[in-house]
Amino acid sequence: MFFPGLFQKSADKPLTSQALAELIGLSYDTYVGRKISPQLSMQLTSVFSCVRVLAESVGMLPCTLYEQLERGNKRAIKERLNKLLSVKPNDYMTPQEFWELLIACLCLRGNFYAYKVMALGEVVELLPLDPSSVVPRLGSDWKPIYQVTLPDGSCATLTQDEIWHVRIFTLDGLVGLSPIAYARQAIGLGIATEEHGARLFGNGAVTSGLLQTDQTLTDEAFNRLKSDFETRHQGLSNAHKPMILEMGLKWQQISLSAEDAQFLETRKFQLEEICRIFRVPLHMVQNTDRATFNNIENLGIGFINYSLVPYLTRIEQRINIGLVKPSAQGRFYAKFNAGALLRGDMKSRFDAYATGINWGIYSPNECRELEELNPRNGGDIYLTPMNMTTKPNESGKNNPIEEHSDGND
Repeated sequence: MFFPGLFQKSADKPLTSQALAELIGLSYDTYVGRKISPQLSMQLTSVFSCVRVLAESVGMLPCTLYEQLERGNKRAIKERLNKLLSVKPNDYMTPQEFWELLIACLCLRGNFYAYKVMALGEVVELLPLDPSSVVPRLGSDWKPIYQVTLPDGSCATLTQDEIWHVRIFTLDGLVGLSPIAYARQAIGLGIATEEHGARLFGNGAVTSGLLQTDQTLTDEAFNRLKSDFETRHQGLSNAHKPMILEMGLKWQQISLSAEDAQFLETRKFQLEEICRIFRVPLHMVQNTDRATFNNIENLGIGFINYSLVPYLTRIEQRINIGLVKPSAQGRFYAKFNAGALLRGDMKSRFDAYATGINWGIYSPNECRELEELNPRNGGDIYLTPMNMTTKPNESGKNNPIEEHSDGND
């Protein structure tokens, strides 16, 4: 595997194992003393939920190839690339699984790479690569070069004609920023508070009270009491068991300390921090504290417009310049249909259809197609309101005023 800076001059400071791990995105140090990696971050429920919401939301959307006409467009269903995008990206993945993996890589690593299998000058298959096995750099001709460790362990240097690269926000125009790397302190604090809570409740008896006596215990009595108490009363499984005390021992109940109680608020705040990183509304990860009946729909629309659309736009543009044949670029383009996520309840949808048909925006068959219904005869006609037409009666015939006029008006 190739890593920039791996081979250095003898006078340079040697590359440590932790620096190497951070370089390839395996783990990152944090202030709380925990090493954070994309896999470990997914053990935090808020990270897992945010990544899953984004990945599954994009995965469920159909991606279709269109052909741009002089006026309008049409689906390019006969193009091989359309089959790759909407039916079979490779031999072992469905489109939903492929798009979910792509979004998961963008959320956790900031980059997605796939090897392009070509046939007759067209891309017929996309084989995903582990982002940690790819190191991109710019060549002397300002064209990207990808140093890749293949699944069989061999190494190869490939060009952008062979690698399909999708990236998120970038500072150098080539490598996308890793959200996990840049937000590792917030994620590390979330994991630390989760561990603190587990230890707090795992040692239930120790934090819930204390034993006191006026007598001096021998070392043997102290060790026997400690061992017996931990065995019989420590942990959630031993909660509420009666205590047998001797030698004047008394049990004094105490509540959680201010520090222990504060961690509950910290955990709640860390949920907001993680959602802020991925730009996912709280109600999408099952937190409805601030959601109301009036704003829940607007929150959902905001999630589509400001969370999903940036991802969809990046993918669409990368398809247009990376997968469409150079000779067909500008004529064919890919588009995700996000309309399914914007559909309301049945009454709202049909009210919108009625307005669109009455004003000539949609034909009945177009509305039936949106509901996945077969077209009907005569359903391709566009209606125009009589009071909005520019030529209401060109011939003047069938005008009731003229037909009944006697010329003396």
